Parts: sequence; C-alpha cells; structure tokens
Amino acid sequence: MNLSKSILAGAALCLLASCGSKKEVSLQSKNQKTYAEISVKEGGKWNGRKYEGGSFKNVESLKVPANHTDHSWYIRYEGPGWESNKVGYRLYLDWRNAIDIYGKLTDTLVLSKVGQDGFDSYHNMSNWGADILKVAKGMGVGSIGRVINNEMYHFKDVDSTFAKASNDKDKSEIKVDYFGWKTNNQKTNLQSWLTIFPDERYTKHAIQSSELMDGICTGIVKLNNLPVIEKLSENKKWGYIATYGNQTLFNDNLGMAVFYEVSTAEKPFEGPHDHLIQFKPSKEKVTFYFLGAWEKEVGGIKSKEEFIQYLDANLSKLNKSDKLG
Repeated sequence: MNLSKSILAGAALCLLASCGSKKEVSLQSKNQKTYAEISVKEGGKWNGRKYEGGSFKNVESLKVPANHTDHSWYIRYEGPGWESNKVGYRLYLDWRNAIDIYGKLTDTLVLSKVGQDGFDSYHNMSNWGADILKVAKGMGVGSIGRVINNEMYHFKDVDSTFAKASNDKDKSEIKVDYFGWKTNNQKTNLQSWLTIFPDERYTKHAIQSSELMDGICTGIVKLNNLPVIEKLSENKKWGYIATYGNQTLFNDNLGMAVFYEVSTAEKPFEGPHDHLIQFKPSKEKVTFYFLGAWEKEVGGIKSKEEFIQYLDANLSKLNKSDKLG
C-alpha cells in the first residue's frame, strides 16, 4: 500500500473512531512526566471564522473545521500542546503551523490548566510559567514549511487536517495529518509525529510526505540578531543549528536548537525570518529533534557555554546511536 492510500485509510479509521468526537479524555496521571492534549470548545456556535460561547473540553482526536483559522477562539491555546516535566510546546493548528514554547517555572505538568482562565492568559507570567517565544512571521522552533525562491510557504492551502493526542508512561505524542497541502501548484499529504520524553527538553519530530517535494524545511525563528551556532558530530552524520541569548517575551535567556541527520538535509541556510534546514525530497520518514531551554526552568541552563555543552552531549549521543530518547 502506498503512503497516500495508507494515510487515507488511516483517516477513514479515524473517522470511524469518531475522530471529531467530543468524548472527553482523561488527564495525565499524577506520576506521569509527559503529557499531550487537544482541547476544543463545546456548547457555543460558529459566527463566520469565530467560535462564540461554549467551554473547553479535551478530545483525543480532531478534524479541524474548515472555517478555523488563527484566533478563532475554538481550540484552547490555538492547537495541540505537549510537555515534559521541563518544558512545554504548542502547535498553531492553522495556516501558520508554527511551534511555540511554554517556559515552565515548575517541574510538574501544567498544560491541562493553561488557557482555562482566559483564551490567551498564558501570555502573562503566572506561577507555572508562560508562553515565552515571539513567533511573529517565523516558524517558531522545529515546525515545517516549504521555501520556494526564498519565500516561506506555510499551510494556507490544505484540503483537511486531522490531529490526535496520545499519552504513554514513557512518552506523549501529537500526530497531525495534513491532506492536500498545496504549495507552488503541487500537492502532498504530509504526516507529522511530535514526541516528547520524561526528563527531556527535546521533541522528536518525524515527518513523511506522500510526494517528492523540494524546499521542505524546518528551523528556528530569528530574534534580536542573535548569531546562529552550528556544529557537526564527530562522524559527520548529525548536526545542529542553535541560538542562545535574550530572546523571550520576558527579556531573559533562551536556547533553541534543531538536530538534523546530515544525509536527509540539503543544507542549512538563512531564510527571511528563520535559520533553516532544508530537507532533500523524500517519500521516506525523516526524523529530527528540536528543543527550547529556558534559563528559569527548574535546574535551567544559565549561560551560552552551558547550553553548548548540553547540545554537544546530545550530539554525541546521536553520533553513537542515531537517536535520542
């Protein structure tokens, strides 16, 4: 079965399992160190592209409504979220498709409460932390886009999008299926798996395209003219790009990084708004890792030197085993 057929079969199964159902799913156990969720409004109604009224309820899976866009007030914090006991992330499940960072002041799991007291209250610092990254026109960290003639194409033209959250003892994951993602008069079905692990900052991001597409890329948003840090592993099979410095919404230090497998990448390069890694056209699954490291997290990294040591330690693991987690 080719990838396109397998994706469509998966979507059919998802629909049969009430992919868009509003059955509430249980929250994380007290002992769990990772968590992923999707939470949507119920009991209100759509008024154009805005959802009015209602209250949030967690669902295991979701077919994104066709009229959903940025600031529709329908999905809590605008998309799925996932976290470890160190850091949290969220994906804008709309045309932007950027990944944002939740800096955490605690080593407990917090996402189930984020945004419950007001749609975007997470932009204000609270006792658990806050949304700390200004994504603006960029990718955030570790998300997917396509560059054509130095222009970034996000996900403005997609036939349909499905998302699913799952939680296990040793990991939590968000899976997203983008059907009919159209850029430059070309269409592909793209799958994305975002997996986070206990006691770790990094997210494992695996992607797979049904078509050979040049220009598919990931990256790190450019902020405050901070220089990009680059390094290859000893065996030259893995590399990373990273930034470190004052680049949060609260004027403190944040490190961001993307680890990539050299054989899957065309090149690192500079885009208009991001430091980028462009992948070679492939129908095979491509895996990379990204992370955010905030100085105010519990046991946080406090200097650029310490951040680079942390990156190099993970690069050494990739050099030896070709995987993290």
